[in-house]
Amino acid sequence: MSKTKFFTVGLLLILVLVLTACTAEAPAAPAPEEPAAVAQEVLEEVPAEPLLEDRVVIYSTHGEDMLEVVAEAFYDETGVQVDFINLRGELAERVLAEKDNPQADVMYGGASNLFMDLKAQGVFEAVEPSWAAAMDPIFKDEENFWFGTIQTPVILFYNTEMLSEDQVPGDWFELGDSRYAGQLVFRNALSSSARVMYAALLQQFENKGSLDEGWEFMKAMDANTKQYFGSGTLMMQAVGRQEAALSFSTLNHIMDNKLGNKLPIEIIDLKSGSPVITDGIAVIKDAPHPEAAKAFLEFAGSPEIQGLLATDFNRMPTLAGALENSPEWMGEVSFKVMEVDWVDLAAKQADWMQTWDLEIKDSEKDVE
Repeated sequence: MSKTKFFTVGLLLILVLVLTACTAEAPAAPAPEEPAAVAQEVLEEVPAEPLLEDRVVIYSTHGEDMLEVVAEAFYDETGVQVDFINLRGELAERVLAEKDNPQADVMYGGASNLFMDLKAQGVFEAVEPSWAAAMDPIFKDEENFWFGTIQTPVILFYNTEMLSEDQVPGDWFELGDSRYAGQLVFRNALSSSARVMYAALLQQFENKGSLDEGWEFMKAMDANTKQYFGSGTLMMQAVGRQEAALSFSTLNHIMDNKLGNKLPIEIIDLKSGSPVITDGIAVIKDAPHPEAAKAFLEFAGSPEIQGLLATDFNRMPTLAGALENSPEWMGEVSFKVMEVDWVDLAAKQADWMQTWDLEIKDSEKDVE
C-alpha cells in the first residue's frame, strides 16, 4: 500500500474514533428550568407557621380547676406553658393599669361589658380565629377584638308542685303583683347574677323613660319576697322545700338541680326575655408573647374546648358546633333573650345596686 493510501485510511480511522468518543461522552441536555421556577413560586406563596413562644400568661376570672384543664390541654397540643392568674373582682382594673406595659397576653373571663369598655380604651388586639364566622354576632365584637366563650342566661324558674303552668308570671314585671306575695326567694346583691338581673330590670324601665316606675316595681317585688340568700345552694334548697314557688338563677345552676338533684322545677320563657351574661376572651395589645396568645385564643374558644367545658363544668357554649359534644339539655333549651345595653348597665349598676340595698330592699329578709 502506498504511503498516501495508508495515511488516508489512518486519518479516517482516527476521525471515526474521535466522533464515537464525543458521542459517548456528550452530557445530557439540561432539564428545563421553568418547572423549578414554578415550584419556587408555589413555596413562596405558603407562609411559614409563626413560631410560638414557650409560655403564655393568662389573666382570668374562671375557677382554677377549669383553668387547669384548659391549660393542660393547650400544653399537650402546643408545648406552650400556661401561667394563669385569677383576678376575680379586679381583672379589668389590672389589665387597664398595665396598658402601657402589658404583663399578660390574654384576658380570659369576665362579662362582655368589661371587654366592650376595655376595647374602647385600646387595650386589645383584633384577631380572627378560624371559628369566628360561625359565632352568633351577639357573642362577639363586630371588629374581632373579643369573643364570647361561655354564655350564662339568668332565668326565672318555678316549683311545679306549687304552681301550675297557667299560674306562672308571663313577664318579670308581674312579680310585683300581690298574687305572688311570699312566693319569691332571691339571691342578694352580692351575687353577680343577681346584680345583673336587678339592674337589667331597671334598665327596661329607663329605656321607656320611666325609671321611677322601675323603683316602684322593685319595692313591690321586695314586698313579695320572702328571703334573700347569700348562697345559691340555700336558695335552691328553699324552693325545693316549697318555702317559695319562684326564683331566678343561672340556667346551668337550674339544670344542675333539676337533672342532678331531681328538683321539680322548670324555667319560664318570659315576654321581655332573660339577660344572657357572656364571658369573653381577648388578646392583649402588645402582649409579651403575641403568637402564643393568638394560639391560646384560637384553642380556648374552639368548639372542642367549649364542648369540653360544657361536659365537665356545665358551662353553656357560644358556638353551635360545640353542642354536639355538650350535655343534651343545652341543645334543647329555648328562651327569649332580653335586650340589654351592657355598657350602659355597667356604668349604672353600682349606683343602682347601692340604692337597692340601702333604700329599697328589706335587709331583715337577708339570710347568710
